[in-house]
Amino acid sequence: MKPLAVFDLDGTLVDSRADLVASANDMLASFGAAPLAQDAIAGFVGDGAKMLVARSLKAAGVPPSDLPLALDRFLEIYNGRLLETTRPYAGVPELIDDAVDLGVRLGVITNKPEAPTLTILNAFNLTMSFCWVIGGDGKFPRKPYPASLNWLIADARTDPSRTLYIGDSQIDTDTARAAGAQFCLAQYGFGQVRGAIELRPGEFSANSAREILPAIEGLLR
Repeated sequence: MKPLAVFDLDGTLVDSRADLVASANDMLASFGAAPLAQDAIAGFVGDGAKMLVARSLKAAGVPPSDLPLALDRFLEIYNGRLLETTRPYAGVPELIDDAVDLGVRLGVITNKPEAPTLTILNAFNLTMSFCWVIGGDGKFPRKPYPASLNWLIADARTDPSRTLYIGDSQIDTDTARAAGAQFCLAQYGFGQVRGAIELRPGEFSANSAREILPAIEGLLR
């Protein structure tokens, strides 16, 4: 039974904040709205594009009836700048290589749609290291519902106790706990803009990508 490490994408593997913020503000500008602060928009990230757009519209005073058009505009803008500033966090490629060398199987579960997720992973030669990549537009409910993580654990023929989920937000924390998996908080990400996350005894915290490795190594004990 090989251990399993599963990663969130935005704020965990890659720093995509600037591209998401710029795209949301460009979308708002198309409705004549003023731009929002970076931290405000970053706090809207994590529940999928529709919720990001809906929250941005509300904060900017744009009528909610414009949501369908606004979502289409945001996706068009964002898909055109996926890689403008988005990059893996420092140490992420090395962390992934080390985990693979240890014999740990890797996966990605994100609320971002699968196509842009794969575009980003492919751009940095990360895709081949992951046995599973699950986007938010697939057959499973989005996080924090644990169905995708439960399925992945079963497909990997491992146990929740030998599974580590790594993420930067409360959504990720709740997902791991609901599936009974171990959890590591990526403190370096932007998922705590909404508020600090309180960890439970036995959960891990990492101030850099390299600090995640001891939590992964713990799966082998």
